[in-house]
Amino acid sequence: MSLSDQVGRKLRVGSVWPWCLLLLGMTLWVGQADGATLATLENPIESAYQEDLEMSLWAEGAPGALGTEAKDIPKITVRKVASEKPTGALIICPGGGYGGLAMDHEGKQMVQWANSIGLTAVLCDYRHRGKGYGHPAPLQDAQRAVRTVRAKAAEWNIDPNKIGIIGFSAGGHLVSTVITQFDTGDKNSSDPIAQQSSRPDFAILCYPVISMGSSFTHRGSEVNLLGENASKETLQEFASERNVRADTPPTFLMHTVEDKPVPVENSLVFYQAMVAKQVPGELHVYQKGPHGVGLAKSIPGTSDWPVACQRWLAQLGMTPS
Repeated sequence: MSLSDQVGRKLRVGSVWPWCLLLLGMTLWVGQADGATLATLENPIESAYQEDLEMSLWAEGAPGALGTEAKDIPKITVRKVASEKPTGALIICPGGGYGGLAMDHEGKQMVQWANSIGLTAVLCDYRHRGKGYGHPAPLQDAQRAVRTVRAKAAEWNIDPNKIGIIGFSAGGHLVSTVITQFDTGDKNSSDPIAQQSSRPDFAILCYPVISMGSSFTHRGSEVNLLGENASKETLQEFASERNVRADTPPTFLMHTVEDKPVPVENSLVFYQAMVAKQVPGELHVYQKGPHGVGLAKSIPGTSDWPVACQRWLAQLGMTPS
């Protein structure tokens, strides 16, 4: 019996996984939302999406750019929230198997959600195989997005210590590499953005691709990122559960047991690695929902995850009290 089947069996026994875990400041919750929580999501985020500021990540061209067309120019779109005090920020990395970007339900809808909880939203249009790019372009773009938000924090009314990142599916793998392969920046660079740290202050992984070269790897994402015949060493380098470190930022994970393209084992092994390194965070596993649920608005139980995430962010002090 696979690990995901075991999780499903436990979920069918009751609404909450019997072995909910509180360990090292980390909460593991698997189950359904209560009625009061669901009631708050019946009319989610109705405001229209508005583009406030769009900018390319590299003024002089991205490293390794194959040309100067739109597909060669990674960019971010920033939608700020009105606030007298500096706010947190959330960089959004949609999924798409490293071959495209799901810019609606994993992009624009998440911009609206981030704004609704008091965070400036930063939608990242990163390079991928559909634009002609594999590794290292996606990671370079996501790291540059973190550095850019930190460098622009004062200008954009953002608290530089409250910069987070969220990723879905392959975008979740991208975020998992950002939070395990970061650096402090190049203090000797003449580029003020390059001088900034690429470490986010928190992360959210939604049904993420995590492992490479395993029985539960999403093969399409692996091939698009690393090529058809990546070496064992390369696959291990990008199996993010192997790279969790003690200073990986606090991380919230959500997944569903019914996710077949990207099995729940991906989130489970990453969370286990977090426990081993004493990285604080939460893992929320729900029974219902296919891959790519986004906000899961129409899925009872699973639609609880944005509320659970908002509660976690508030506990971290990343959103307004």
